Amino acid sequence: MKKRTFAAAAAAGILLLSGCGGSVAYNDGTYEARSAEYINDDGSEEGNGYGIVTVTIKDGSISDCTFTTYELDGTEKGEDYGMKSGSIANKDFYNKAQKAVGACPKYAEQLVLAGSVDGVDAISGATINYQQFVEAADAALSQAEKK
Repeated sequence: MKKRTFAAAAAAGILLLSGCGGSVAYNDGTYEARSAEYINDDGSEEGNGYGIVTVTIKDGSISDCTFTTYELDGTEKGEDYGMKSGSIANKDFYNKAQKAVGACPKYAEQLVLAGSVDGVDAISGATINYQQFVEAADAALSQAEKK
């Protein structure tokens, strides 16, 4: 999926959520969802991957959330993300990659505090992660909604 298409889909999801109004009732339990794969349209591997959100609902409210991002091959993006062969070949790229990794728990924390995806703000330098988070969190919460 190209970057522009992914961004448009995420934006549409945000608009749908923000237009719902009122509170949503959730079934207790743990729900997990995966974002679509992001593939950089310039041919580089920068940012390529996907995210997985796990949301726990207790007493009808979001009580816990985790967000983890992965490279396309399934490798978790962690403290080595942005390195080449175990060393920092490009310090700027490494710093940018680590900023994105560091945003993951912040997005999860914002969701728990806000109680909805529309209360989660993007973090500068971690926009792709934000889009992946919104998509996956929206899907996980859709699973939890009382029908």
